[in-house]
Amino acid sequence: MRVKSETVVEQNSQTELALNKTKQVSSTDLQRSFKAELKRRIFKNKLLYLMILPGLLYLLIYKYVPMLGLVISFQDYKPYQGILGSDWVGFEHFTRLFTDSDFWMIFRNTLVLFGLHIFIAFPIPIILALMLNEVKNLFFKRTIQSLIYIPHFMSWVIIVSISFVLLTMDGGLINELLVSLGLDKVNFLMNSDWFRPIYITQVVWQSAGWGTIIYLAAISGVDPGLYEAAKMDGASKLRQIWHITLPAIRPVIIVLLILKIGDVLELGFEHVYLLLNASNRNVAEIFDTYVYTTGLLQGQYSYSTAVGLFKGLVGLVLVVFANRMAKKFGEEGIY
Repeated sequence: MRVKSETVVEQNSQTELALNKTKQVSSTDLQRSFKAELKRRIFKNKLLYLMILPGLLYLLIYKYVPMLGLVISFQDYKPYQGILGSDWVGFEHFTRLFTDSDFWMIFRNTLVLFGLHIFIAFPIPIILALMLNEVKNLFFKRTIQSLIYIPHFMSWVIIVSISFVLLTMDGGLINELLVSLGLDKVNFLMNSDWFRPIYITQVVWQSAGWGTIIYLAAISGVDPGLYEAAKMDGASKLRQIWHITLPAIRPVIIVLLILKIGDVLELGFEHVYLLLNASNRNVAEIFDTYVYTTGLLQGQYSYSTAVGLFKGLVGLVLVVFANRMAKKFGEEGIY
């Protein structure tokens, strides 16, 4: 009996060894086939990978590698000492930021301009796309598209310069028109009350065309049969837009809105800086210009980096929150 049991145990161990060898061989074969399939796909789509390579390098070099420098927001960084030689100060710079007398002014200005983006600049491309979608004359439609799309290719320097030529008190077209009507000249550029209207007007003029093209592309994917069925049911144009077009492009609207919310504290340095002056600083100073002033002009590198890190964290939190809210209401979100 003992000999028989030993024989059974030995046979079982041999069987297990054989199964293990089979598993190792099969896993090795799977790895080889996976590598071969991966190489085949890379070689097949090599041109596509070459096309995205510049974009990947740009993100790596200018977006991810600089993140290593965020460590100086917790240091008293001295350029001649370097990152490794500078003293650690912990959250001292963040404490200074939140207790700074200008913090709430800058925070308020940033939120107000962001609100103008969301409630004025964001819906206008949707409205324009809906209006252009109803235009039947293709020549007129394409002409309007081209005219509103051209400003997208202009830099903020050009756009602000055009505004300066129109609004300046020294021979500006708008002020000359006011004088011809018997009215007094208005100092648009130095008056803080006019900063926000000028700012959001420039934003709408520059960005509306690009957004319109995105929404028109989304609208083109709507099934025409839905409109035909709605017409047969007696639905008006407004009803068709409300019940067919808007629900069809809603996923695109949600995704773009989430991405826009992520830029709550990232309004763009160049545009605001070109409009900023001593007279409108109380309504025009935002985090981007504040970082430039304290970081580059005053040499407070650690403090300005802490401000930038705060901006990024706020944007990240808002994107995650907005994405979760979108999924809660049945939308796909961005991830």
